[in-house]
Amino acid sequence: MIESRTGYRWRSYRKMTETTITINSDAGVHARPAMVFVREAMKHQCEIFMIKDEMEANGKSIMSLLGLALAPGTKIIIRTDGEGEEEALKKLIGIVNNNFKELDN
Repeated sequence: MIESRTGYRWRSYRKMTETTITINSDAGVHARPAMVFVREAMKHQCEIFMIKDEMEANGKSIMSLLGLALAPGTKIIIRTDGEGEEEALKKLIGIVNNNFKELDN
């Protein structure tokens, strides 16, 4: 299930985009899937966050993502904020939906 929305950050009044999505890979997110996500995130100028429950991780940091301990079936929010946020979100949703396999550009 994917639910996208666009909102505004309270402090800066900048547009941001986020999506709620479920981790469907059988092994969850360990080092290799996290690296695939980070590698794609690093291609984009916008800020990228992954949120689980009340914990927020920097989507451009493998250690930050691993700290979320994302098991199969976990619902997360991917939030992008800044220049190119919508394109980044689209690519990152594709990676999660593809069980963290790299996508052909």
